[in-house]
Amino acid sequence: MIVIPAIDIKNGKCVRLLQGRMDAETVFSDDPAAMGDRWENEGAQLIHIVDLDGAVGKRPVNLKTIQDIINRVSVPIQVGGGIRDLETIKMYMDHGVSRVVIGTEAIKNPELVKKACREFPHRIVVGIDAKGGMVAIEGWTQTTETAAVDLARQFEDCGVAAINFTDIERDGMRSGPNLKETERLALSISIPVVASGGVSSIQDIINLAPLASAGVVGVITGRALYDGSLDLKAAIEILNHQ
Repeated sequence: MIVIPAIDIKNGKCVRLLQGRMDAETVFSDDPAAMGDRWENEGAQLIHIVDLDGAVGKRPVNLKTIQDIINRVSVPIQVGGGIRDLETIKMYMDHGVSRVVIGTEAIKNPELVKKACREFPHRIVVGIDAKGGMVAIEGWTQTTETAAVDLARQFEDCGVAAINFTDIERDGMRSGPNLKETERLALSISIPVVASGGVSSIQDIINLAPLASAGVVGVITGRALYDGSLDLKAAIEILNHQ
């Protein structure tokens, strides 16, 4: 299991939102590329970038900022937010992104995921954001009637690199990840799962570590790293010795 630092970008700045609310942001840096540099220097093996404006606008918005991060670091980058078609996926791949995260379109247009996987095998991640176990879309502004587990099962055997599973109600709240739902999802599918939402301390990393046996391969964390309540190097060290 690896720790994946998150860089959420809004108006070209590194921010964190509470429960995905665009009106509840905290700005942590005016220089997202510098944050990417910092996380790489502290041992990150993968960096997770979200174009928050893109998620709401349904198209890439912060491409220049994302490109600055790619140019600054050497570790792989995965990007999500506003990715609605194959052309956008190709564009990101051409810009040096290692993995593209498809969220809303995974439920609206699952064939896009399968088509993208055929063209870019093991480089497509499905982002499943859930509230009460049900999938939320459109930058978390709409909750559907589709269960997270049911959506994930649609992509078995098509070459998806991972499922990023976010519990919206815990995201940015420092309440600890939803271990039960994360484990349930991981045990229900053969696709690797990455946990997200609610990580607040080194204890949360310790609590997540046993889920590796269920198929949880990573954990995305943002706010806890930025406010200093989680030390990236210490978290990586713990997981390296599990």
